[in-house]
Amino acid sequence: MLDIKQLKHDPETIRHKLKKRGFDFDIEKFQTLEGNHKKYQLAVETLQAKRNRQAKMIGQAKARGENVAELIQSVDKLGDELHQAQQKFNQADEELKQYLLQLPNLLHESVPDGKDENDNVELRHWGEPKKFTFPIKDHVDLGEAKQWMDFKTATKLAGSRFVVLYGPLARLQRALIQFMLDLHTQAHGYQEIYVPSITNKTSLYGTGQLPKFSEDLFHLENKHDYALISTSEIQLANTVRDDIIDVDSLPIKYVCHSACFRSEAGSYGRDTRGMIRQHQFEKVEMVQIVKPEASYQALEALIRHAETVLQKLELPYRVVSLCSGDTGFSAAKTYDLEVWLPSQNCYREISSCSNCEDFQARRMKARYRQQGQKPVLVHTLNGSGLAVGRTLVAVLENYQDERGDIHIPEALQAYMGGKTIL
Repeated sequence: MLDIKQLKHDPETIRHKLKKRGFDFDIEKFQTLEGNHKKYQLAVETLQAKRNRQAKMIGQAKARGENVAELIQSVDKLGDELHQAQQKFNQADEELKQYLLQLPNLLHESVPDGKDENDNVELRHWGEPKKFTFPIKDHVDLGEAKQWMDFKTATKLAGSRFVVLYGPLARLQRALIQFMLDLHTQAHGYQEIYVPSITNKTSLYGTGQLPKFSEDLFHLENKHDYALISTSEIQLANTVRDDIIDVDSLPIKYVCHSACFRSEAGSYGRDTRGMIRQHQFEKVEMVQIVKPEASYQALEALIRHAETVLQKLELPYRVVSLCSGDTGFSAAKTYDLEVWLPSQNCYREISSCSNCEDFQARRMKARYRQQGQKPVLVHTLNGSGLAVGRTLVAVLENYQDERGDIHIPEALQAYMGGKTIL
């Protein structure tokens, strides 16, 4: 959520900054909503003060033995007026809140201008795509040929955009998860954490999934208004919601493996073949909660931590800086990590690392305090380290041989019982 003080003080600057995203900030509507909020708040406060004064007068009059019937009637009338004013204020407060929740984050000044993913800027690449001397297969053909990957059974069990993995491939996915967790905890200083796969509406608002991305969530039909998590970032960031953290506890660095669930409402039939875009997928997620002055240093560390996974797996990749039109709702700046997929002859996203600055923290009321000072909003960052399914796809396709066997990356062999080939 944006700082309402900034919105009131300099709305034209905010409008200009949000325009870089292609978002139209309606200043007139905001000022009307904020004006109504202020008006009804003042009315409530005025009536409360008046009622308190008259209640005090009743007490004094009773002490003097006077008749207080008229004063009591007057207080009762004020109570009715106060109730009506409070209802108007509650409505104005909710309307203003809902409008503010729809405003995306402001972009960092270093974010390149652009409309969509075609305008993203490549920063660096690592490794060279392998040149195959035989016709390559995609991950679907490789997995189905050995009956390790089964979309037909998954459709029977759940529907389209799900997969069942068997035997060596199921073990390889598990090996990737364990490898990533070990790397991030042992080499990068993250604390492993396990969280629920079901989340509440408050947490979804806290990280920005609601109200904007409601259609992309799987909502559960129950009295609690739960949803399945689309990323464990939701839960990791919300661990500090409504907290005032001791400064000595920062930075907080969490890593979490979880299943993630997305309806892919906006994908419009993209990547319907295989495991690239599914309703359920595995992810190892990193979240950092830091002091404001440390957040951009933390962002650089976050992308390097994700890169290390691919380097150790010896998978070619590139890092791109997302342009203004492609940067996510809650992010101030994002780097995407894209891995090389031979079957598509291109790089595909495997991780997004974002600095949300204080945007999520303001929604969550997540703050820290230095001794003797007022609480300050933390900065939150998140990044995949990595999306497990897409990493599995990249390993299958980059490590295939002419027989359709899969050579296991050296970094994973210890997790596969010493095997070198599937």
